[in-house]
Amino acid sequence: MPAPDRPLSPHLQVYRPQMTSVLSILHRVTGVALTLGTLLLTWWLVAAAYGPDQFDTVQAAVGSWLGQLILWGFTFALFYHLGNGVRHLAWDFGWGFDLGQLRASGLAMVAFAVAATVVTLIAAYAVGG
Repeated sequence: MPAPDRPLSPHLQVYRPQMTSVLSILHRVTGVALTLGTLLLTWWLVAAAYGPDQFDTVQAAVGSWLGQLILWGFTFALFYHLGNGVRHLAWDFGWGFDLGQLRASGLAMVAFAVAATVVTLIAAYAVGG
């Protein structure tokens, strides 16, 4: 029996992503990013324990433009995951399920993640020189 000539539902060609689905997918992506970032943090801590030569190697990698970009992404992922975790906690109590509330809380959570990341980076560069 031949397969029907119609897409499976929901198919990416016909399905329009909603804000809630995009934010949910991004929550999962940031969870994976936090796991990878924790490996970077572990590398940094182990290198500090092994001595100055190993620590300098890690500091050089983290201090490069790519390392800084990864740290910025890790910082955003941390705040995004935190904000969305609080949002999910509110949902566990049954709050915020109206469409308007879902949109407002999603936008507020993204704004929080961006603002907290920017404030953290400004503070880090102010302290670090």
